[in-house]
Amino acid sequence: MKYVNHITDLIGNTPLVKLNKVTSDIPGTILAKLESCNPGHSIKDRIGLTMIEQAELDGTLKKGGYIIESTSGNTGMGLALVAIKKGYKMIVTMPDKMSKEKIDILKAMGVKVIITPTNVSAEDPKSYYSVAKQLQKEIKNSFYVNQYDNLNNRKTHFESTGPEIWTQTDGKITHLVAGVGTGGTITGIAMFLKSKNPNIKIWGIDTYGSVYKKFHETGKFDKNEIYSYTTEGIGEDIIPENVDFKLIDYFEKVTDKNAALMTRKLALKEGILAGNSCGAALAGLYQLRKKLSKNDIVVIIMP
Repeated sequence: MKYVNHITDLIGNTPLVKLNKVTSDIPGTILAKLESCNPGHSIKDRIGLTMIEQAELDGTLKKGGYIIESTSGNTGMGLALVAIKKGYKMIVTMPDKMSKEKIDILKAMGVKVIITPTNVSAEDPKSYYSVAKQLQKEIKNSFYVNQYDNLNNRKTHFESTGPEIWTQTDGKITHLVAGVGTGGTITGIAMFLKSKNPNIKIWGIDTYGSVYKKFHETGKFDKNEIYSYTTEGIGEDIIPENVDFKLIDYFEKVTDKNAALMTRKLALKEGILAGNSCGAALAGLYQLRKKLSKNDIVVIIMP
């Protein structure tokens, strides 16, 4: 008989799918890495498993404990699958801009969800980062995962996502395009790909209201760049430890509107149902299309 022992055994080995109509005026071969094919429907399943298993190994999470995380929703889902498997209780903090569907799904998986205001600074006691950190202090035998600064995040992508992409493209990939949130995805994949071929271009997709692009280009953290935006899962008002800016060749900013419009096109023209961070990544690639040639092999992460 052919089966797996638990749903978490289905994490990874996601397919590459060639985009056609929606990329008809973008040179090269454009391949989408469909991370929605993970059992929790996002790329964050990968890091959820790794970060919890490492916490068990180093003793920061013990049997019967609490997993606590600040999340836009997808990391919460990945962690919830692991919590169910291993018998942990779980609490997540989420900004109030996140979709009702994400909140309802987490609750259905037995997660306690605490909603916090979006339009506050990262240092504000009411921010989703601060509330999660405070919960960890108050609850005994609890582990704050902290996907932003937990380097097992990018390590996961160095060990799994990067090698998958290299193998699937027979090492022919010329460009990687990925939205940047915690920075773990783009950094971990870039670490692996550039170890194989340092000429591969790594393009990060940022959003208006986020500090990444200006910080990458000037080294200055400009608080004037920070304001509320609607695209979920990319951009930051902090600089997470997972981001290695030296490995990212260029950042492109995408508006909320263009991200949403491209998300609709993905569904209508390719039959791919995705979120706005996927639309943002593809919209960013479209904005950069003049930098490509017909022989380029581009992999775009659809988280």
